Amino acid sequence: MNKIIVLPSVVAGLFVSLFVSFFVPLAYAENNAAPAAAQATSVTHRGTLYRIRHPGGTAWLFGTVHVGTPEFSSLGPEAMQALAASSRIALELDVRDDAAFQSALQKYGLYSGNDGLNAHLSAATLALLRVELNRAGVPYANVGRMKPWLLANLLVALQLERAGYERRNGVETWLAAQAESKPLHELESADYQMSLFDGMSEADQEQYLREQLAELGSGETLRRSRELISAWAAADSKAQERVMTEELSEKTLSADFMRRTLLAKRNPEMATRIEDLLKKEGDAFVAVGLLHLLGENGIPALLQRRGYKVEKVY
Repeated sequence: MNKIIVLPSVVAGLFVSLFVSFFVPLAYAENNAAPAAAQATSVTHRGTLYRIRHPGGTAWLFGTVHVGTPEFSSLGPEAMQALAASSRIALELDVRDDAAFQSALQKYGLYSGNDGLNAHLSAATLALLRVELNRAGVPYANVGRMKPWLLANLLVALQLERAGYERRNGVETWLAAQAESKPLHELESADYQMSLFDGMSEADQEQYLREQLAELGSGETLRRSRELISAWAAADSKAQERVMTEELSEKTLSADFMRRTLLAKRNPEMATRIEDLLKKEGDAFVAVGLLHLLGENGIPALLQRRGYKVEKVY
């Protein structure tokens, strides 16, 4: 029988809710099936791709989505050529390392002992939560020890899964499988990613949950998710930027958390770790959540300001 577990991925992601799926762990029904690996010849481009030239060689930056459909293992010929030519792969997390993820989950995502949501949420929020749990088919007893930020991300992930977007079909999952023949580097850790969310105050965690519940109930989460996933699948840069701008312009705690923490804090840190890779000989294929590569404070722009020659391939 399937049980609900939380599996590694990253950040918030597609849209605050979804944005959350790009940068933090997603929750899914347990499923060990491997993603399809066939390369569709009709695919021209996916996501966005940058080339970084440095004294030791070339690095490639590829924007990913962390959930998808089976055909998302088709990255397009230019990205596939870059991957084949690279001697190592770098991802935000090694999604194969479930032990590190489960350790971080216990540390940051769950209340200890007999503590639980009932002691930390208002009656009004608990009532809204129970409505969404009933709609998702998730018993309250199964999630009562989860902290509000983790439960919000769980509900987003389950809605995406019901719509056909699964973590096992995300780009990182497929790329990690390719790392069997190449070294795989992590730019972050599950412990670090979860600590960022757990750093929110109790009041902010409750507000974050309420905002996600509102967007789940209105259908806004799914609408925005589909919009960004479609923009990724078509390598539509203008649409990608439009989706991010719309989300970050909102006057919500979720949007502010994404601006300050999930992007403004993490992008410079990941750029520094990518610089460390550039100091080593050989080419590297670096794949991170799409939103980390967009805008004037995205990783490509940061590296360019640090003196690297960065070229947008598409």
